[in-house]
Amino acid sequence: MFCNSSLKYKKKIEENNLHHIAIIMDGNGRWANKKGKIRILGHKAGFKAVKKTVKFAVLNNLKILTLYAFSSENWSRPLFEVQSLIKLFLFALDSEIENLKKFNIRLKIIGDITHFDKKLQHNINTVEKITVKNKGLILNIALNYGGRWDIIQSVKKIINQVQKGSLNIEEISEHTFTKFLSTSELLPVDLVIRTGGEKRISNFLLWQIAYSELYFTDVLWPDFNQYIFQDAIDSFISRERRFGGLKKHDK
Repeated sequence: MFCNSSLKYKKKIEENNLHHIAIIMDGNGRWANKKGKIRILGHKAGFKAVKKTVKFAVLNNLKILTLYAFSSENWSRPLFEVQSLIKLFLFALDSEIENLKKFNIRLKIIGDITHFDKKLQHNINTVEKITVKNKGLILNIALNYGGRWDIIQSVKKIINQVQKGSLNIEEISEHTFTKFLSTSELLPVDLVIRTGGEKRISNFLLWQIAYSELYFTDVLWPDFNQYIFQDAIDSFISRERRFGGLKKHDK
């Protein structure tokens, strides 16, 4: 389990304006294969890592944690694996509602959930409504999400507003566009962590991470722990974020 003594990282996170961390949770299947297990057992082990990660975020007063749980491309996986993942999502929603309330966590789901069955859609909507007034960590789960989808649905909403006369074309800016994305209520992503050894973004938050810091680790997601999380935070803190400007000593 993650340690309860986290004053050091609370202070680091606060002092370095680290508000929003997004994680591409990769490696569940490979973790299971290495252990001679079926892939769904890797996903179940990954769920345990999610719980530990959320606990660490809560203990360290992180404002937003976004987790890439199911991409729009994941439908191409074997039917049994997809069905097992949906059952796991249902189990997670049912089993964790009390913890979400206890730790003042607000759950948000981003992505096109209309492709899921009615039961999962209902459970998602129910838990979101129950936790909507919680003021602690915003736990942002990407389900059937794709960065390109997010941009396209934003464009469609803007076109609709223009056609209705509610928005003038000349008023469209980066700020305007951001307001129509699925993450419109959230602070920008500061740090993206990807586990599993791959070094790509995989259609995740393409607009939102334009200036995010990236951290890659070979550790498979079920083995993700507080020390790797802390290494990622330390790496973020050690970097100078210039957002296109010059280094301080170059000015």
